[in-house]
Amino acid sequence: PYVNEPEETIEDRVRSMTVDERISVMKAYVGERTNRRHKPGRALERTFYRFDVLSDYGAFRDLQRHRMMTIEWQKLTPHHGYIRPESVDAAGMSSQFDAVMDRSRRLYDDLFEQFPHQSSYAVSLAYRVRYSMQFNAREAMHLLELRSGPQGHPTYRTVAQQMHEQLSEVAGHRALAAMMQYVDHSTEADLERLEAERRAEERRASQGGSR
Repeated sequence: PYVNEPEETIEDRVRSMTVDERISVMKAYVGERTNRRHKPGRALERTFYRFDVLSDYGAFRDLQRHRMMTIEWQKLTPHHGYIRPESVDAAGMSSQFDAVMDRSRRLYDDLFEQFPHQSSYAVSLAYRVRYSMQFNAREAMHLLELRSGPQGHPTYRTVAQQMHEQLSEVAGHRALAAMMQYVDHSTEADLERLEAERRAEERRASQGGSR
């Protein structure tokens, strides 16, 4: 929109540019982002990505809320297994959790023959579902930076982190991936360590103030 030339002429000009020149233009376009709400404009809507995802149904429900994309999903069943959170293992509740998942699976099996369309309601949100997500690079920046945040659920954080990695390494769009500087790749262990340090700092401050 900033020039009067036809699109074909502009594309030819871009093809004649060196890699360094293209990267320079992209850096100038994205500018200095001081937080994730500072996003570039519509130029990123030209590039599209499509992902085949297998995650627990709870994570799917959160990712499904994004509107600027095409998302299609298969029927929810217990056939892809389920995800047991590490916190359940840490609490020593693994066997109880597995028993609940098995109860959900058996109820699904009991219902399926007579109620094939309704049986999915018996499936726990911890079971996996397969779905595809297609969106442009502008939406990718919004979705991946938001859903990888440390306040998010571990499962959809992992999905967002892996999407960002594949965008860079599989699609080879490293410059675009670099634009998404607020994608958070910290692990749960990293977050737990930061939280422990924060609590320790609060204790030190409290002890200092009580003297």
